[in-house]
Amino acid sequence: MTDASTHAADTDTDEAGDAADRKVVEQEQAEIKDFVKGLSADDIKSGNWFTKLAAHAMNAYTEKVDWQYFQDRYSGVPADVIVDQRIKMAARYAALEGGLSAGAYTATVAATIGSLGGASPATVPAAVATVMIDVAFITQLQLRLAYDISVLYRVPLDVHDPEDLWKLIRVALTIKSGEAASKTAAKAVPVMVRPLVKRFYSKSVLAAGKALPVVGRHLLQRNVIKIGIPLIGVPLAVLLNRYTTLLAGRHARAVFRNEARVIELAEGMSRSSRHPQLMLWVAWLVIRANSKIADDEALLMRHLVRLVRERHGVVDEQFAHVVDIDPTEVWRRVDAEPGDLGDVLDAAERVATVDGDVDSREKAVLAELRERCRRG
Repeated sequence: MTDASTHAADTDTDEAGDAADRKVVEQEQAEIKDFVKGLSADDIKSGNWFTKLAAHAMNAYTEKVDWQYFQDRYSGVPADVIVDQRIKMAARYAALEGGLSAGAYTATVAATIGSLGGASPATVPAAVATVMIDVAFITQLQLRLAYDISVLYRVPLDVHDPEDLWKLIRVALTIKSGEAASKTAAKAVPVMVRPLVKRFYSKSVLAAGKALPVVGRHLLQRNVIKIGIPLIGVPLAVLLNRYTTLLAGRHARAVFRNEARVIELAEGMSRSSRHPQLMLWVAWLVIRANSKIADDEALLMRHLVRLVRERHGVVDEQFAHVVDIDPTEVWRRVDAEPGDLGDVLDAAERVATVDGDVDSREKAVLAELRERCRRG
């Protein structure tokens, strides 16, 4: 997903575009080969390879790729259009790499991975490097694609912040908390090959994968399918690489586009508010009308508090320390505020719909607020 890859995506002639794409893939594959050469058997067994790859893939990349980077290349083009092109481009690269790497995959390679637990750093088989190049290439591609999408939707991510980095990893690799890697991998392949995948997971070739941390195990299991199922070879490698990358891109688009929607909502509420401090109290009362706090509601409040602080200079320590919000206290604040409170009511109505349909308890809070605003 570099400058060269952007050029390849913009090429109109199919033949020239294919040649340019292949050249980019070969160049990035060569860089990944150099990275894999620096790994030891212990790195692979322990999962440290993934930690090293994350740093290798993202540190320099994020210094170069920001929102302005895309503006310089796609000035005036809506984010949705660029995101769609980036996903398609990444899927093409993934498929090309699958074809290039699959020729080296054999049953011997699969067996070698299964016995890796007994290999010392000095005797790491060359066959393992073949697998790791493919795994590292696709992992790096999907991490960078997800990051591109977050940048295009202007969702702030700091890859040096552990929480943000873990968020990027989860989104890019479609990992759900507590979900077994084998289940995730089975979902990440087309329906027609799922029976083969399920049978393959019962074999001993993945025994070494159980020793890896959850991310490493997830990635090893998802990719080793391509080399452990006989008589399929290159077509399956191409199909899986392309399919999992499309899945990762579409998942990243759904997550970051939704977050961009919530941020946009918070910005609009903050910008139009004449009562920013009161707005926070009312917004939280609406959210706490029922016992469950939806992810979008939590996200909205986080950005709303930040924007009110940045735009209006409001820092409410009492609000920050609230555990159980008291409706009586909120209504007292509403009644004490003179003038038109239409902005507060409008904000409350937006908060109620951020996670979907408005339930009966939220409707009751809104009705009470309307009545008090009308009396005021």
